[in-house]
Amino acid sequence: MKILRGNVVPLFFIVLCGLGAHYSGLAWPFLVNEIVTRIARNSFLVISLIVPVLAGMGLNFGIVLGAMAAQFAFIAVVNFQWTGSAGILLASALSVPFSVAFGWLAGLLFNRAKGKEMITGIILGFFANGIYQMVCLTLVGWLIPVRLTSLLLPDKSGVGPGVGLINTIDLRSMQYGIDNLWKIRLTMPDIQELCGSFGWNVTIPPNIPISVPVGTLILIALLCRGIHFLFRTKLGQDFRAVGQDRHIAGIAGIDVNRVRVTAVVISTVLAGLGQIVFLQNMGNLQTYGSHVQVGTFAVASLLIGGATVTRATVGQALLGTLLFHTLFVVSPQAGKNLMGNVQVGEYFRVFVSYGVIGVALALHAWRRRGETEE
Repeated sequence: MKILRGNVVPLFFIVLCGLGAHYSGLAWPFLVNEIVTRIARNSFLVISLIVPVLAGMGLNFGIVLGAMAAQFAFIAVVNFQWTGSAGILLASALSVPFSVAFGWLAGLLFNRAKGKEMITGIILGFFANGIYQMVCLTLVGWLIPVRLTSLLLPDKSGVGPGVGLINTIDLRSMQYGIDNLWKIRLTMPDIQELCGSFGWNVTIPPNIPISVPVGTLILIALLCRGIHFLFRTKLGQDFRAVGQDRHIAGIAGIDVNRVRVTAVVISTVLAGLGQIVFLQNMGNLQTYGSHVQVGTFAVASLLIGGATVTRATVGQALLGTLLFHTLFVVSPQAGKNLMGNVQVGEYFRVFVSYGVIGVALALHAWRRRGETEE
């Protein structure tokens, strides 16, 4: 019973994903393709949440600031017309100072709202989004010069460039700049031969190859290894000490406020790099919308993997990303097949993205209550 209670959240969503996959009727090669793409695209962002949880700051909804930093960097790169992997590398380098500055300011704010970091992060995201939109709509093209005038909205006459960035910025010149560094395509004969070597007799639909962005997955593996190494350093031990008890950590000589700010800065920088990975896969930047759901989706993924507001691991982040995005893929078609209306599946997908945080937190509270009673 204790094992069941300890894994109730991921088990619940494993069952939900299994039912959704069954009723969706999607061919499994297509499903595998979509899941692999989404894991490579979103894992970096989810893993960026782990360090603040370890430092006792809960779920950092403020990672949206890192996403904004990455988008500012991409806008600058497109403006100077850099392309390909070089453009992505430059965008990554430019995002870091933005992310450090944003993370430092967020950390200072969180230190003034100890115990209420999650709700503070949500409100901070809304406030920062207002400033972001003000910069993009009113300052770019006016106080901030733009070399590539096609990035600007047209003026009132509709002839020349005006003020403010356009709604969608094309990133096709840099699309798959990371994914294509090393990508393998597994054909059906290859997969059947691999399954046969394990004694599995699997019938596979033809002409649906599976693409695996090995380069991106290696980058995520390096991040996981880096997080694991960080936890073993003196800084990582300080994170743990502050997360367990701020008062005792302060008595032991740890600068609690500084450690908390450092945790937020690391999380924000990783979120910025994660948004770079995300956007290079998507191939376009929704100037005023690409960052909006970053915090919600990443937090939902982490919670589905079995993490809580006080404990999170790399394994839980990866499992949660797998389950959350599997549910995203299968829910529209499952809704259509069960209810006869694809819109039902879309409504369910929206419900999942917002409701899963409440469900996971409620199950976590039930689990902790059971542990207390025991």
